[in-house]
Amino acid sequence: MLKRLLPLLILALGIVGFMALRLTRPEPPPAVPQERSWRVEALTVAFADHVPVLPLFGEVVAPERVSLVASLAARVAERPVRDGQRVSEGDLLVALDDADLLPPLRQAEAEVADLEAQGENERLRHENDRRALERERELLASAQRQLERNRSLVERNLASQADLDAARDAVARARLSVTTRESAVAEHPSRLASLEARLARARAALATARRDAARGRVLAPFDGVVTDVAVAPGDQVAARAPLLSLYPAEGLELRARVPSRFQVELVESLERGEPRLAVAEEGGQRFVLSRLAGESDPAGTEAILALDGPAAGLRPGALVAVLLERPAVADALAVPFAALHGSDLLYRIDDDDRLERARVERLGETRGPDGQRWLLVRGDGLAAGDRVIATHLPNAMQGLRVEVADAANATGEVPTP
Repeated sequence: MLKRLLPLLILALGIVGFMALRLTRPEPPPAVPQERSWRVEALTVAFADHVPVLPLFGEVVAPERVSLVASLAARVAERPVRDGQRVSEGDLLVALDDADLLPPLRQAEAEVADLEAQGENERLRHENDRRALERERELLASAQRQLERNRSLVERNLASQADLDAARDAVARARLSVTTRESAVAEHPSRLASLEARLARARAALATARRDAARGRVLAPFDGVVTDVAVAPGDQVAARAPLLSLYPAEGLELRARVPSRFQVELVESLERGEPRLAVAEEGGQRFVLSRLAGESDPAGTEAILALDGPAAGLRPGALVAVLLERPAVADALAVPFAALHGSDLLYRIDDDDRLERARVERLGETRGPDGQRWLLVRGDGLAAGDRVIATHLPNAMQGLRVEVADAANATGEVPTP
């Protein structure tokens, strides 16, 4: 009987123990709802004078680049340079074969020599014609006197009519000779002028041939870098065919398009003689705004910036991002891009660590203390010493509670997260 009641007794004791533990358990404290706060970084408002920068993206060009061509059809004998090689003024770049350069020169020299000889022959001929004309005029006068004597003799029946006719023929022949010789003397100036014109044309052709022969050895016109090599030794090239190009390494420029809204202030700076410096975001090369292009389009006008200092690896055709300095602005606040909500809204942190909206005016961009681009703003709702959040909150709103991780100092520096 006891064995049957023992399990029931154990079960009853367990139930009694469970109930006792439940009745004596401690009561949990009531849950108190707490407002959530968002951890942000902040910076202290400090107005100061800043120099805005204009981000530009342009192409490096070489305005003094020259393209060298073959002076005439010839074979390339030498090309001692390679693409990208630096050369000095006067260095040989390409040499054409003398076998192709000299024959046109020799032909032009022979043409000039032939025409000079013809001119000398014409002067000698003219001198002979003048002397012969004097003799032939004397013969004409003698023939005319003989004709008068024969006419007198015929009238006195002392000579025949045949003698008179023979005298007339002699006068006619003498007169014809004199006329022919006078014509030859009169034509001398025109013949000489024609020869001199042909000689001048031949001399011009000789000068061209000498120039082409001299240009058959292509020399570097200045210190520069070789590019666009189009020939190799042994190539047969046509006249005016491109050989290679050369550009001065120290004369590079950057052409970048400037939006229309910034053109007026840049033109005014140029007119005042104020230099505008631009620094490459990668590489650190420095450029100075030189001028604006003469033509524009709806997208803007190209700004032409001259390289100031060493090229440091830049080559024509390279694409470079630069930051161009704009005229300074006073009483501006520099903030990181993450601090701006929307296009013109900052959030100020009040004494209760809650957000307050502050409308601002965007003044441009500048280089921040962390080396990145920051915004320049100005707003009536901000005062020196105020705190604004530097962290972008997608859910930012008026009155939102925040927890400042680390406030910036008065210089506007924000710790890197």
